[in-house]
Amino acid sequence: MLGQARYLCVIGRARLVPSWFAKVHPTTGTPLNATIVLGICQASIALFTELDIVIEMISIGTLLVFYLVSNALIFRRYVILSKNPPLHTLLFLFLLSSTSFAFSLSWKFKLHWWNLTLFVGLTFFATVIFQYFVPMVVMERQESWLVPFMPWPATISISLNVFLMTTLKMVAYKRFGIWTCVTTIFYVLYGVHSTYHAEEILEMIVVDNVNVNSSTQQIITKVDIQLV
Repeated sequence: MLGQARYLCVIGRARLVPSWFAKVHPTTGTPLNATIVLGICQASIALFTELDIVIEMISIGTLLVFYLVSNALIFRRYVILSKNPPLHTLLFLFLLSSTSFAFSLSWKFKLHWWNLTLFVGLTFFATVIFQYFVPMVVMERQESWLVPFMPWPATISISLNVFLMTTLKMVAYKRFGIWTCVTTIFYVLYGVHSTYHAEEILEMIVVDNVNVNSSTQQIITKVDIQLV
């Protein structure tokens, strides 16, 4: 929760929430409004909500984000950067999530050990086949850092996040579903229109700057001609 104020500040700059949350303190450089609002909200939640509910909500949100980031990492590396057709990568991600979910259910319901071995083997061989048949372009850029040994770190992350999410209670998914619906409605009714309006304003500013620069260049050219 300590990082939420920074997240909200960045989201406010993107106009997904009111830009008032993006205000930064002139002296400390910290997101002032976001820290105050979130501090009040988090203190209220901690005061009036049972700890188990808070822990499960934080856990499912964090695990889902890590799961999505791991999927996006594989898709970006093999499709966006390496210019491969997306079908093979999407099929691999679907198979990976399916085998991880099946392993987690087998563990939860304490099925025979060969079920666990089967799903672990499927995950391993699917990753090996994907790595062998789907080429990945090696990016040699010294300025940026890329995750090494791909796709294994992302594969392990997906499997672990799916496994940990299955350990949560069903009521946690219901609460998370309700919260997701609320945030989605807010995004559709406010965030989409606000970001679109912000982009229009930015385009107008860019066009005005181009026009000003063009007019200035024309004046300088005229002055040079007159001097000649």
